[in-house]
Amino acid sequence: MMSQPRGEESEKDAALIMAGLPKEPPQDGKKQSFWMPGNYVATVHRTEQSFQACNDIVACFAERAKVEKQYAQQLSQWSSKWKSIVDSRPLYGSLMRAWQCFFSSAERLAALHCSVSQALAAEEGGRVKTWQKETFPKKIFCGFKESHDNNASFSRAQKPWSKKLLKLEKTRAEYHKACQREQAAVDKEKQVSDSTEMSPEKKQKFTAAREKAAEERERTRERYEKTLEDVSTYTPRYMEEMEAVFEQAQEEERKRISFLKQVFLSIHRHLDVTNNESVKAVYSDLHSTLMSIDEQDDLKWWKNNHGPSMPTDWPKIEEWVPPVKKLKRKKRNQKGKESRPVMIGGVKVRALYEYKGEEEDELSFRAGEVFLKVEEEDDQGWCRGVLSGGKEGFYPANYVQVVD
Repeated sequence: MMSQPRGEESEKDAALIMAGLPKEPPQDGKKQSFWMPGNYVATVHRTEQSFQACNDIVACFAERAKVEKQYAQQLSQWSSKWKSIVDSRPLYGSLMRAWQCFFSSAERLAALHCSVSQALAAEEGGRVKTWQKETFPKKIFCGFKESHDNNASFSRAQKPWSKKLLKLEKTRAEYHKACQREQAAVDKEKQVSDSTEMSPEKKQKFTAAREKAAEERERTRERYEKTLEDVSTYTPRYMEEMEAVFEQAQEEERKRISFLKQVFLSIHRHLDVTNNESVKAVYSDLHSTLMSIDEQDDLKWWKNNHGPSMPTDWPKIEEWVPPVKKLKRKKRNQKGKESRPVMIGGVKVRALYEYKGEEEDELSFRAGEVFLKVEEEDDQGWCRGVLSGGKEGFYPANYVQVVD
């Protein structure tokens, strides 16, 4: 029986998992890590790329074989033309023999380049095609067998971890939504706290709603932490299984690199046909480059760029940070002439979150930093403060708390 249905099922499962993950804005390259769901496809596709590379190598040196053959023909034509002319010229003795030697040398060189052309096209091209046919067996309706097997093995190893990661993303979203609901409840409670028109009983309802939101936020965080612990506990097993499949793919690629290195060296031996010092230097440099092919270095590069050594953002708790309302400066400037409550000496506040000012009149501070609030919160949700270094400016009021 063919294993096609199982492979198709694995691919469909992987697609469903990928489709279920929340879509986030583009981030840094770490999101493209080998460990993230579906990102092993680069290693799976490497088999097809290696097959195509073999086709390109055969086509490349078949074209070079034509160049060698054309050069041989041109040498022969040049020799035949001038040989008949020189025979009728009034030169004799050693001078004639010296001139005629150019033509015999050209004929010998033409024969040599003709043999190089045949070796490149028939010998090396046939060698690569034969090896290619043996190394890349195909599976009916599934492309290359190696690609199909690697994809199925990677998908099988990654599927449990992807499901856990999907669950983690869900609990993270629930936790952040709970944080938003709690913040909204806090804001509503704050709005009615100073109202003289609302009864204490109604105010108590807002307080109860805020407490309930806080409890819900704690419950969702516990679920988030528990899910993260489940993911973290499973990660070593996931890494072990994925690396086992990856190393199998690496071994197949190592064999291909080693074979093509020998092909390049063999082609070099065909092309290096002269002892001329300047030409020697060219082929010596080429030989040095070919000899510098290192299977381990190539595999290491692949591993660093498409494998387990890629930098990865492993899942971790992402704290919720309240949104900042944009400060409308025209509105504030219009009210600038109005007297606002100014605190004599200021009040110490501690930053709950890090904030980077977007304008010159906004403060920037780190979470935990203590500074002075010198003006009460305005109707846009901003206060004016002074940092320990003396810089004065605006900051979002909900990013700090008063220090007792």
